[in-house]
Amino acid sequence: MQLHKIALADTRSFTSFFLDYISKKESLKKFYRRFPSVENFKLQITEKAESFPQLSRTILSDTLKRQYEGLEASESVTSNLRSLKDSKTFTITTGHQLNIFTGPLYFIYKIVTVINICAVLKKKYPEHNFVPVYWMASEDHDYDEIKSFRLYGKKYAWETDQTGAVGRFDPKSLVKLSDELPGDVSLFRNAYSKNKTLADSTRYYVNELFGSEGLIVLDADDRALKAQFKDVISNDLFTHSGKELVEEKNKQLEELGYHPQVFARDINFFYLDKNIRGRIEKKDDHYHVVDTSLNFSAEEIKKLIDAEPEKFSPNVILRPLYQETILPNLGYAGGPAEVVYWLQLKGVFEFFKTPFPILMPRNFASVLDEPTKNKFLKTGLKLKDFFEEKNYLFNHWIAENSQTDLSLGKEINEVSEFFGQIKSRASQIDITLLKHIDAQKSRMAHALEGIEHKMMRAEKRKHADKLGQIEKVKDFLFPNGSPQERTDNFLNFYQQDPQLIKKLIECFDPFDFRFNVIEL
Repeated sequence: MQLHKIALADTRSFTSFFLDYISKKESLKKFYRRFPSVENFKLQITEKAESFPQLSRTILSDTLKRQYEGLEASESVTSNLRSLKDSKTFTITTGHQLNIFTGPLYFIYKIVTVINICAVLKKKYPEHNFVPVYWMASEDHDYDEIKSFRLYGKKYAWETDQTGAVGRFDPKSLVKLSDELPGDVSLFRNAYSKNKTLADSTRYYVNELFGSEGLIVLDADDRALKAQFKDVISNDLFTHSGKELVEEKNKQLEELGYHPQVFARDINFFYLDKNIRGRIEKKDDHYHVVDTSLNFSAEEIKKLIDAEPEKFSPNVILRPLYQETILPNLGYAGGPAEVVYWLQLKGVFEFFKTPFPILMPRNFASVLDEPTKNKFLKTGLKLKDFFEEKNYLFNHWIAENSQTDLSLGKEINEVSEFFGQIKSRASQIDITLLKHIDAQKSRMAHALEGIEHKMMRAEKRKHADKLGQIEKVKDFLFPNGSPQERTDNFLNFYQQDPQLIKKLIECFDPFDFRFNVIEL
C-alpha cells in the first residue's frame, strides 16, 4: 500500500473560507477557541474538565449502557463505556446522517479520523483517556438525503413512506434491498433484520465495523440527555438569544468577505414525536408546529419542556451546543462545510458558558485500486492533475506530449498586430473604415482559433487510447464528476479487501491537513 499527499489548495475542491481556517488566517482566529494541534488539547482538557459535571458523566454512562443492551460489545468498547464516568476521560466526536449501508466513503473517513485523534492524544497525554464517538443524526428528518447509495457504479434506493425522524424508521424493508446487492452484505442484512429502528441498525453495523477500535455510538434522541438541555430549550423558545448571537457572527464574517453556511431562526427547535419532526414557530401568543394542527400556549410549552424535553429537537444551530452539553468532548471532526458553520457559533457557546471544541477537519481521501493504479502510471500525469476538469486534463496531456506545436497563439497575435498597422494607416484616410477593419480582424482571429481547435481534435484522435486511459482514471476518482469519497460506497473496496478499515487507520494522520490518495 502506498500513500500520496496533495495540498488541499491544489485540489481546487475547497472554499477559501475552509482553506483560510486550516492556514490559520489571522482574521478568523476570533471565531474559534483553539486551532487543531496536538499541543492545544492540553488547555482544552483543563477547560472541559472544569466545566463538565460528574452528574452529566453518570447520565451519559447510564444512557449508553441502556443503548448498548443486547449488543455484542468488544473489550475496547466495554472499557471505554466504563471509563466515561472517570473525570480523566474525554471524547472526540464526529457526526453523520444515518445513510443506508453507510452511504458515501467519507462516512468511514470521519470515524477513522476520530479514532486516530484519540490514539495520538493518548500518546501525548497518557494520564487521560480519550474515547472516539460517532454521534448518530437520528433526529434528522431528511429522508431524501439518506435513502440511496452508489455501489459499483449502480444507484440503489430505499423506498418507504415513513415520516418523522429517520432514526425511528422501521428498517425491515431494507432487508429486501440488501438481497439486490452484489457480494457479501450479511453484515447489513443482519443489522436491518435484527433491529426495530434505523438508529439501532446503524449502531449494530458501525459497532461491527469499528468496535475493535473502541468506538462508541451515541443516539442523542433520549429523554435523560435532553433533560440536561432544558435551559437552552427555554431560552430559545422564549428569549431567542441564539438568533441574535449567530447573526452577529454572520455579520462579522460577511464583513471579512465570507459567506455564512447556516442561518438562525427565532426558534431553533423542532417538535419531535411519532412520525413528526416539525419546526416550531411562535404565532401571536401561541406556539405552532408547522404543517400540523398542533398548537401550544406559552404555559403549555413550558410544562412540555419540563415534563417531556425529548420532544424538542435542536436544528443545525443548537445541535452542536447540545452535543457539547452532554459529552465530555474536546474536539469535533467534520467536513469543510461543517467546520465552517461551527465558526458561526462561537458566540452561542460563550453565552451558554460551554467550552467551544477544537474543530478538526476530517481526513480527505481517494482510493486507487490495482487496475486503476496501473492505468494511472501509464498516463505520465501527476495525481493532482486529475483534480482538473476532464477537457483541461486532455488538452494538458496533448500539449505536453504532442510532437507538433498546436497553439496558434503566436499567429493570432501577429494578425492582431498586422490589423493594428492597417487601422493606423486607414485612420488617416477615413475613420469610418475602422469598424470594418475590426470586423475583419475578428473574423481572421476566429478562423485561426477554429483551425487550432481542429488541430487539437485531430491530435486527440491520434492519441485516443492514451486519453481513454486518462478518462478511466479520472472517472474512477471522480465518478459522475463528483469526488469518489462523496459518491462511492466503501463496499466498492471493502469486499475486495476486508482489511480496508485497518489500512485507513494505519495511513491516515488526523493532524496532517492534506488530501490522501491511497493505492491498494
